[in-house]
Amino acid sequence: MKIHKGDKVKILSGKDRGKTGEVTHVYGSAGSVLVAGANTVKKHLKASGSNKGGIQAIEKPLAVGKVALLCPKCQQPTRIGYKVSSSAKIRVCRKCQAEI
Repeated sequence: MKIHKGDKVKILSGKDRGKTGEVTHVYGSAGSVLVAGANTVKKHLKASGSNKGGIQAIEKPLAVGKVALLCPKCQQPTRIGYKVSSSAKIRVCRKCQAEI
């Protein structure tokens, strides 16, 4: 997957379109990412043990196709390319060719 944990992303579609946030978890097999502060839903929890219960806001994963990486150099949402050198494979911004 081209988006990694810790990347800054911009949400392209859905109820949080236009928001930016940091990727906190990547679900590779499901093809989705968890973005901090985005796609929050209310969940009703029953009290059990030390859990008080009530209505809590939790974050749900977003599909990878609905987010775009923000380039650290040009601060634009961009697609990700790769540059292969002799030692490693490096992610690059498709707009400004900066290393990510």
